[in-house]
Amino acid sequence: MSENQQMSFLQHLDELRWRLVRIAIAVISVAVVLWIYQEWVMNHVFLVLKEKEFITFKLLCAYFGVCVSDTTVKMQSMTVSGQFNYAMMMSLMGGLIITAPYIFYQIWSFIKPGLKKNELRAAKGLVFYVSLCFFLGVLFGYFVVAPLTVQFFGSFQISPEIENNFTVGSYMGTVISTVFYTGILFLLPIVSYILTKIGLIGPEFLKKYRRHAIVVILIISAVITPPDILSQIIVSIPIIVLYEIGIVVSTRTSTNKNTIE
Repeated sequence: MSENQQMSFLQHLDELRWRLVRIAIAVISVAVVLWIYQEWVMNHVFLVLKEKEFITFKLLCAYFGVCVSDTTVKMQSMTVSGQFNYAMMMSLMGGLIITAPYIFYQIWSFIKPGLKKNELRAAKGLVFYVSLCFFLGVLFGYFVVAPLTVQFFGSFQISPEIENNFTVGSYMGTVISTVFYTGILFLLPIVSYILTKIGLIGPEFLKKYRRHAIVVILIISAVITPPDILSQIIVSIPIIVLYEIGIVVSTRTSTNKNTIE
């Protein structure tokens, strides 16, 4: 056994503590930068989603003929410390998302010493692929799901007599959660790989329950998107494709595993 594998329980706890400290320092460092530029971030990252000049709406109008107008949403803060809390949440969540590759690396570095050589070979490049899938999901959430959500709810009115006055917390919470959860959903191929590698599932399982998975995907899409068919289809298609990629990944992993054995 190596020295890392002979570590005592307390040494493992100490190692975990320092990993968490490094993660906290990285997240807080990025959060401080975002806090300094909070006005720019709010105007050019969050509030821009409700404008017709946002790149997603311009592309939809140019290539699909689906044009929108600026939403008439008014933003308000309802509590004394509201804007301060919103700026804090924006900075910390931004720090978590931006430093995600470093967080994945620290988690992997803690787990890595306990793996066997063949498991290490199988997991080569895992941090890169996890980070890549996560950021692809974040970009899809930000440029597709979030603007469609903001546009739908911002323009929807039961009556012209009722104005849409969103609290900043509700608006930001919707955007951030949508982007973050979409990033998590894009990890489906990685999850398929890991679960196949440890023997919990296989390609046969994924193929057998494909229809059930599609139903679940449609439900998830309905939850994270506005209640209109177009938005649900736009979100569902990439997730279904990711599920199919997960089947391919599971098949190759299962084949390689049987070959080694």
